[in-house]
Amino acid sequence: MSGLSLAVGPRPGEKRELEDNVRDHGVFAGLMGSLRTIELQLVAFIVVFSVSGLISLMDLLFPVFVSVYLFIISRIVFPTYPTEGRMEVFRGSRMFQLYVGIGTVIGLFLPLAYVLGGFARGDQHAVKIATPHLFLLSVQILSENIISGLSAFSPPVRVLVALLYTARRIFTLSDWVNVAFFHTHLPPDAGFKDVSWLCFGQSLAAANFIYFSINMFCFLIPRFLPRAFERYLPVKNAHMSVPSTKAAHTTGSNVKIPLDRPAAVESKAEKKSQ
Repeated sequence: MSGLSLAVGPRPGEKRELEDNVRDHGVFAGLMGSLRTIELQLVAFIVVFSVSGLISLMDLLFPVFVSVYLFIISRIVFPTYPTEGRMEVFRGSRMFQLYVGIGTVIGLFLPLAYVLGGFARGDQHAVKIATPHLFLLSVQILSENIISGLSAFSPPVRVLVALLYTARRIFTLSDWVNVAFFHTHLPPDAGFKDVSWLCFGQSLAAANFIYFSINMFCFLIPRFLPRAFERYLPVKNAHMSVPSTKAAHTTGSNVKIPLDRPAAVESKAEKKSQ
């Protein structure tokens, strides 16, 4: 999630299955045949959120822009090379897996429960402020899982998926924090359940903002981004040096060594022999 699922990398069996399906059945059929249950649920969330009218036009167009942009730079700026092999940029420890699990609970499960609770309580205000984060996070996780299962995208492109979506969601989460703390008020006779619901929403908004800000500025930029380029640049340099090496060999093979020595050289050799 948010670059963490990409950093750990896909399981070998899943990656091989996805690539085989894409090769045998085409891109669309191959992807649909390899999507797991959680990814199909994410697709359902994205569709429901898109048609609910709770997502702004900017948030709806953002995944389209990111997809087109990443496709262009993956072909022009950061293409893949045959010798890259498996793109496992970051191998996580048990503490790292715990960190990912906490992010999954804070970023996905609890906000989803908050939105469902808002529907049950008839609190459209809570649903509206939390839905944009869930929508963008669902698109991000789906994009990360699909891209990590294909060898058509280089490590820098995979990092940019996490960076672009996380940066956008930080702004969305800041709006959620602002609304939850400064623009949500309870009536004077509010009961314990209403106060608890308000505190839950405020705590959830603050926790998401803090977690993903730390994820952005303490993991993705200082650790994940450099490792991706360390993994990518040597392969690129090796690939770029192959044509120059071939050209050097070709040039050397085309040099013709004269069979007859010049007359001056021959005369000097004769004088020495005398």
